[in-house]
This record gives sequence, structure tokens and C-alpha cells, in this order.
Amino acid sequence: MSNDLTIQRTAEAVESPLLINSILEAGVRNAPDQEIVYADQRRMTYREMGERVARLASALQQQGVKPGDTVAVMDWDTHRYLEAFFAVPMMGAVLHTVNVRLSPEQILYTINHAEDDVILVNREFLPVLDQIKDRIETVKTYILLDDEGGDTDTAIDLAGEYEALVAQASAQFDFPELDENTRATTFYTTGTTGLPKGVYFSHRQLVLHTFAGRAALTGTGHGRFNQNDVYMPITPMFHVHAWGVPFVATLLGVKQVYPGRYVPETLLKLLLTEKVTFSHCVPTIIQMLLQSEAVKSIDLSGWKVIIGGSALPKPLAQSALERGIDIYSGYGMSETCPLISLALLTPELEQADLETQADYRTRTGRPVPMVQWRIVDGDMNDVPHDGKSQGELVLRAPWLTQGYLKDESNSQELWRGGWMHTGDIGVIDADGWLKITDRIKDVIKTGGEWVSSLDLESLILQHDAVRECAVVGVPDEKWGERPVALVVKGADVEAQPIIDMVAGYAEKGMISRYGIPDRVVFVEELPRTSVGKLDKKKMRAELV
Repeated sequence: MSNDLTIQRTAEAVESPLLINSILEAGVRNAPDQEIVYADQRRMTYREMGERVARLASALQQQGVKPGDTVAVMDWDTHRYLEAFFAVPMMGAVLHTVNVRLSPEQILYTINHAEDDVILVNREFLPVLDQIKDRIETVKTYILLDDEGGDTDTAIDLAGEYEALVAQASAQFDFPELDENTRATTFYTTGTTGLPKGVYFSHRQLVLHTFAGRAALTGTGHGRFNQNDVYMPITPMFHVHAWGVPFVATLLGVKQVYPGRYVPETLLKLLLTEKVTFSHCVPTIIQMLLQSEAVKSIDLSGWKVIIGGSALPKPLAQSALERGIDIYSGYGMSETCPLISLALLTPELEQADLETQADYRTRTGRPVPMVQWRIVDGDMNDVPHDGKSQGELVLRAPWLTQGYLKDESNSQELWRGGWMHTGDIGVIDADGWLKITDRIKDVIKTGGEWVSSLDLESLILQHDAVRECAVVGVPDEKWGERPVALVVKGADVEAQPIIDMVAGYAEKGMISRYGIPDRVVFVEELPRTSVGKLDKKKMRAELV
């Protein structure tokens, strides 16, 4: 008897590939009359979106797009972007979501490096392309995305306007049955050094990421994302597919609301008028909304918000909880598609007081299905899960990028030892909760100890007069490095009371005495990257 357990297929049996077509088909089939809204510009049903996706594919084909080509999008969060999420990969092309917040030179690099063939460009970004058009190497066609109408002041030769081309195109498109490992998307992540790096994901990876997201988010309890929710992303669609949640939303068939450009008044208006219940954003966005005048008269209770991109400060979480917002952390990276973990509370923790809840809601959380993680030392040995022993977080999951586009050296470093290296330092407790304590490059090494900049920031933010805070290490001849706090004031305050407050926490053992900052520097605003993260490299350079 053979011990070969390999599945033997019947001659006419078919192994259906995992393609994102199935995500769209599920949404259209199960919720054909559900709404998709773009600000005050457009309303359509899932049935209409399914037809428009076919029309977009037809229009792109008429413009010469074929399997293997790359179609770039430069737009705000719109229904057009959602349609491109599906139409471009489904026709066998690659969707390049361009980070419109990069500098013109960085945008030029990503366009040329991705070898874009077509760019769908919002009218607002035509001046950027005008600056760099003579150095764009591979683009053959430009299509205008326009909410305003009228003449365009540009030297770019536009092939037509999106809505007109879609309206004229056929609603019948024979989407090919692709290999599930076909590349579907590409976008670029900007680190603290070097040129942007291209990450990429296949149909299979996007489908598995979507299924894992649905499995982790749907159900009973706080923070859940179910079919009766109304979804509005406040994370750019160019940034890791808006964290992949539009795919989950489409699979569920929920009402989707796309706000365009992020203007506080617009976001709050849509939140109220469209009855939004589920969103995700970086901490600065929720802080901006909570500090706006308009929000004071709005009932935010029942709004579920995942915070990612950077650590959720405990004081901010407490403020949101006091307003009735069901806020909690999610964790991931551009390289991870991005979902890795969520700080969803257990039923027991849901009954805890708000301070205890805030402690857990601001942690990195526990892994979503199909994620394997380890905390390791420099030799890839596991460190104890005791909530104290620190190490680098390394990962495996079916949807992690397999490398950087055309960058073998960085790809090998990313996957050193057969695990994806995050560059994040963290601890895991006995119950499996992860807490990221710092980035490897941001941890402060002083007096022979590691001091977490994130822990220091969280403590300084406890001061009533501190609105925002970032802590960085600066070189010191005696101690190696010393922490310096950059603070944006929310009220009048001097440096010494802040330093004294941290010293008090050190006396209680909440932080090492080496973590007491030598200086507090008051600034008007904190430097941030193109996706809203604190730019600590720039901070350190300005302080040295």
C-alpha cells in the first residue's frame, strides 16, 4: 500500500485559483442593492460597481492595457480607486498605488521603477506630473480623474476623462482565469534611509489576507466588523490597500463611504449623515478630529476605530473611550499586507474599567489567524514570553511580501533566516499579548540600558499641557545616548515640570532612571513621514 498522501485529482476536476474576482463576486451577489458612496459626488449600488469594474477593464483594454502591464493610480479615496482595486488586477495587470504625499522626485522614482504603462491621475496631481513628465520613462497613457470639469492646465497629453471612458466602454469583459500567484499590486514603502522600496502581493495573498481579516474582525463583542456596519476608511487607499479593509468590506457587502481628501469637517459630516460605524486611521487623525470644535456637539458613541501606523498613546485612547469611541490598536507593516494583530479584548477585559481597557487596547495585540510570530534575540533564539524579555519580532504568514521589487540585497535581509524581520522590538506576555516597545533604530541605548522611546512618550503624554510628544536619542560622550523629548504644547508649560513628572515615574519603577530626559524641546509641530508616522530621523538630525 502506498504511503503517498498527495491528492489524486479526477481527470475533469478543477482546482479553482484564489483570485480577487471572488471577493467582488461575493459582494455583488450577496448585497446587490447595498450602497457605495463617494463623499457628496456619487452613490451607486454593488450591482452598479460590478458593471463599472467591467467597464473600466474594457476602457483600459481600449487604451492598450494588456496582462502584465502596470496601471498606476494617483487619487484621493474615491469610488474610482475601489473600482481600480478590482478591475486592474482582475484583467491580469498590476495595480501600482502611488503615494501622492511623496516628493515629486520620489514619485518619479516609483513610477519608473515600477515601469508604469498607464497613470490614472486626479486633476490635483497634474502639476506634480508636469514637473517630472520629461523624465518619466515607460508611461504611454494618462487618464484624467476629475470631480470638477472644465479645462485642464497641463502639458500632459490626456487620453480622456475616467467617467467618460467608463461610460462609453462595454459592460461585458471576459476576465481571464489567472494563476493565483500572479502579481496583483505594487506600492512603495519609504524607510529612514535610501530610496523607496517596492513591495508586491499576489491574488492569492490578497484573498488569504481578506479571509483572515474577516475571520479576525467579524463576530460578537467590541470592535467587530459585521454586515450591518457602515465602513469609511480614513487611511489612504495608496497605503497598503487602505490596510486591506476595502476588500473585507466588499466581501461582507457592507455600505462603504469614501471621503475623498481628508478634511475634518467632511469626515465628521459623513460620519453623521452616512451613519458610519467602522473606520481605521493613524493616531494623528483621531487626535485631530477629537480636538476640532465641530466634534464637541457630535455623539461619537458606537464608532469603532482601529488605530495603526504608529503606537496608540494611552491618553489618546482614554480620551476616545470617554467619548464612547470603541478604539483599539492594529499592527502591521507595508511588507505584511498589512494585518498581523489586533488588540481586541477578551470578554473578561471588556468588563474592566476604562484605564485597564486602555492599557490593553493600546498594546500591539494578539495575532490574527494564520500568523506565526516569534520574539528573538540577535542569534534568532526565542526569548521568554514573560512580558519583560525584549527581542525583535519576526513573522510568517501566507500573505507576507516575498521580497522587494528588483532589490535582491534588501529582500535577503528582510527574510534572513527564513522569517520576515520587522525591525520592531517587543515583548510577549504569558497570555500571548504582544507589546511593541520600539523600533530597533529608535530604541535609546543609554547608561548600558535600553530605554523605550514609546514608553517615555506615553508617560510624557500624561501631562495635561502636552498635546503631542516624540522622544529620540541623541549622542552623548558619557552615556552613549540620552533621551530628548520634543513636545507640542496644548497649554502653557515649562520643561522642568515635565522632566520632574518623568522622574516621579522613575522613582515608582515605571521607567529606568536613565530614561529621564535631559531636555524638553518645544516645537510647533512634529515632523512626519508621507503616511503620518513620526519622522524620528529628521528629529535626530535637527537636534544634533
